[in-house]
Amino acid sequence: MDNSYSVKVDADFDFKLSKDQISSLDLIKTGTNSYHLLKDGVSYHIEILDADFIAGTYTIGINGREHQAVISTPLDELIEKMGFATNSNKNIDSIEAPMPGLILDILVSEGQEVKEEEQLVILEAMKMENIITSPRNGVIKKIAVKKGDAVDKKQLLIEFQ
Repeated sequence: MDNSYSVKVDADFDFKLSKDQISSLDLIKTGTNSYHLLKDGVSYHIEILDADFIAGTYTIGINGREHQAVISTPLDELIEKMGFATNSNKNIDSIEAPMPGLILDILVSEGQEVKEEEQLVILEAMKMENIITSPRNGVIKKIAVKKGDAVDKKQLLIEFQ
C-alpha cells in the first residue's frame, strides 16, 4: 500500500498527495486550528472550521472562503473498493450484499421492528460467516432473498419502510 492521500475538495477537485509532498509544503501552524501556507509565491491563510476525523470530512476556510474536503487513505479506498465501507448516513432505506456469497440465515421478518446494530442476515462469503446488522432503527419493509440464495455483490437483501 502506498503512503498517499486522496483529497476531494468541494466534490469538484481531486488531488493525490504523498507523505513526501505533504512534508515538503511550506506550512506553518499559526494557531490551534489555523495555518499559513506559501505555495508558488502565493500566500494562503487556512483555518480548520469543522473536522470529523473518523469520516475524513473537513470544513476548511482558505483566505476567508469555506470549502468541504474529504481525505481518504489507501486503506480507506481499499475498504470502499472491497465493499466493506460503512455509511454514516442513518437514513438508509435498503441493505445490499457487501460481497458475493450464500445466505445462511435470515434473522428477521417483514414488518418486524429492528434496532440499530440488530442482526438481520448471515452471509457466508470466502468461507466466513458475516453477520449483517441494521444500520438504523426501523421496520423491515421487504426481504428480497431467502435462506440458501446465492447473492452477488450489491444485490438487494432488505428494504426498510
